[in-house]
Amino acid sequence: MKQTLIIGAGPAGISASLYLARSGKTAVTVVTNGESALAKADLIENYFGFAEPVSGKQLLSDSRKNAERLGVVFADTELIDLQINMEMKFDALTADGNKNTYDCVLIATGASRTSPKIKNIKEFEGKGVSYCAVCDAFFYRGKDVAVIGAGEYALHEAQTLAAVASSVTILTDGQTPAFSAYSGIKCDTRKLAEITGDGRVDGVLFEDGDRLSVSGVFAAVGTAGSTELAKKVGAPVEGSRIIVDENRATAVPGLYAAGDCIGGLLQVSKAVADGAVAAMSMIKFCR
Repeated sequence: MKQTLIIGAGPAGISASLYLARSGKTAVTVVTNGESALAKADLIENYFGFAEPVSGKQLLSDSRKNAERLGVVFADTELIDLQINMEMKFDALTADGNKNTYDCVLIATGASRTSPKIKNIKEFEGKGVSYCAVCDAFFYRGKDVAVIGAGEYALHEAQTLAAVASSVTILTDGQTPAFSAYSGIKCDTRKLAEITGDGRVDGVLFEDGDRLSVSGVFAAVGTAGSTELAKKVGAPVEGSRIIVDENRATAVPGLYAAGDCIGGLLQVSKAVADGAVAAMSMIKFCR
């Protein structure tokens, strides 16, 4: 039986899981860190099938129970890396240390996360500020770099960079690190003021006035966002959305995307439809 991974347990991801599970052609795993924009919706009254308004949290809970009833496996952890192996399958690594291989993958993580709110970060995008270590580590061989973030995703990006960079410093911007061990990687918890440089990044300035000289800054705040995951396996993106065709397929065989991460109407009904379309395409791919 083929193995399918769905990243994200919002309406698009769970919708897709239902169709995939019912097909009987693939085992379905949903990786979720528990975050969904839908869960923050107090009352929903513009969605088909309810006589009275329903909370987003309740809708998600009931939908997940339905998927579990059909055999969908939910892994409540964070996906920190996605790569294509020599067999053209997908190797996925989660924060709990598990690494598994899948025949096809659906990214349904919602809209990509925003940049850290640090002065000049937008101005230096593409000029020393990056959002993907595996994509851009090559450009920082033998150089000093920094990673902004305090979670497992930040640690993973730092470890990727440590293999080629002269030094790597994790900057938590005042947050307490979520990880306890970062052998060979420095960590600074001071608040950040701005990113400095003249045309290209040359350092970061802390609120206390101290400055750290670096050639590159990698943003890895929170969890790996939709476009960051797509970039890791070479799928084209445009701004904050993943580019897909009418079947919700990306340019990478076996990789699909659905929901808010592909743009368009940011509504539950549209995300559910995206998930269904993607699932039908994935079922054909897994034959």
